[in-house]
Amino acid sequence: MSTTALSLPRRFASLVKLEHTVFALPFAYVGAFLAADGFPGVGPTVWLTLAMVGARTLAMGLNRLIDAELDARNPRTATREIPSGALSLAQVWALCAAALALYLVAAFQLDPVVRWLWPIPVAMFVIYPYLKRVTWLCHLWLGACTGLAPLGAWLAVTGEAPWEAWALFAAQGMWVAGFDLFYSLFDLAHDLNEGIRSWATRFGERGVFVGARLFHVSAVALLAAAGVGLGSDIFYWLGVLAVAGLLLYEHSLVRPGHLERLDAAFFTVNGLIAVVFFVFVALDTLIP
Repeated sequence: MSTTALSLPRRFASLVKLEHTVFALPFAYVGAFLAADGFPGVGPTVWLTLAMVGARTLAMGLNRLIDAELDARNPRTATREIPSGALSLAQVWALCAAALALYLVAAFQLDPVVRWLWPIPVAMFVIYPYLKRVTWLCHLWLGACTGLAPLGAWLAVTGEAPWEAWALFAAQGMWVAGFDLFYSLFDLAHDLNEGIRSWATRFGERGVFVGARLFHVSAVALLAAAGVGLGSDIFYWLGVLAVAGLLLYEHSLVRPGHLERLDAAFFTVNGLIAVVFFVFVALDTLIP
């Protein structure tokens, strides 16, 4: 087997930013544990995990394919796998096909309602990359795509979606949209030249900070609303407090004109938010 073939898994993992799974998968488990009021079972958890892996891989693959020409013109993204030639378009399309197949197989093992709703996430994934060419509200669409994790998991376990599940959907959506505003600052100069629509190109650097604060306050409020509706116990509320504290810390790392620690704010803190909140939810649902 050639060295090139052996390196394919590594290049595919880099393409889809496998490490960013930490932003969505823990919230899928949050939805599943809250829906089941405890551990949802080995089977549902395994199939939910596989569905999430397939869906997220598909979403990232489609994003890279649709944005390939834009990425090639952006110095920050020109080294990505497609523009650099590390992966061909045919290879990425094959990855997307495999990811879609995994998503479908896994989804059809979960609650029957999921068998009817599976096209919705796929359509949202296809639409997202084009929105930045049309509207600065694209960040909210990305948030909605990731917010499907807890909502979809709740549906997958129970076949129902009470308002608390929708509150979790909106909470994760606001959280992701908020830190995506920060992320858009990496490409502000390039996006202005390319005519890309983003919150940063519309409102500037200071507008990004205002928007991110509003979105993140909303996220905490929505998590609290879900907790009230569910009658959650102390561990859930400690989780909400932990999320609020980590978001405050994230916002303390960067300020207008001082973005040196933006990488730390984006990757480290946001990864902790998802994992820490899931741990507290798991404790809340598992401990009598």
